[in-house]
Amino acid sequence: MTRNLRPTSRIWLRLQRFARDTRGLAAVEFAFVLPVMMVLFFGTIEFCSGIAVSRKVTLMARTLSDLTSQSTAVANSDLTNFFNASIGIMTPYSATPANMTISELFVDPTTLVARVQWSQGSAPRATSSTVQIPGALQVGGTYLIFSEVNYKYVPTVGWVMAKAGITLSDVGYTRPRQSVCVYYTGNAATASSCTKL
Repeated sequence: MTRNLRPTSRIWLRLQRFARDTRGLAAVEFAFVLPVMMVLFFGTIEFCSGIAVSRKVTLMARTLSDLTSQSTAVANSDLTNFFNASIGIMTPYSATPANMTISELFVDPTTLVARVQWSQGSAPRATSSTVQIPGALQVGGTYLIFSEVNYKYVPTVGWVMAKAGITLSDVGYTRPRQSVCVYYTGNAATASSCTKL
């Protein structure tokens, strides 16, 4: 019966059959959706891992300043223990790219400028150098334990985030709890009294 149809009618009939034929449609749709699904899946994993590491960096900074502020005096061995305890927080992530520094600051009573009394760690600050602190902590004549943590987070896959990684950082401020200041026995100037450098 189709042999008697005009050529345009035959083309039209074939187009109608083609439109009704849904075999393989799911495979074609899946091929279009798969790349988007993969990016969303791995992007979610990378983003969630980044948030988890960022939270751990914050906990490291707080732990480091908190442990130091509970002492009346610290030696190099004490600081090493505090650094090691803070590094333990990074489990199950690698602690190798973590850089930590702990410092004691004195807030000048007249200028309210915070100056470093002593500093130890990956990138110690120079004695008497100034540090910007929040306005709420600018209480003249007081001491602060100041911790700094930097961590290079490198995503496993790198589809959504930069493959080179992102540097996450945080700081912690704590007032000494057992005394006016925390003596650092490794520095003769701050080993026995609360100096004001």
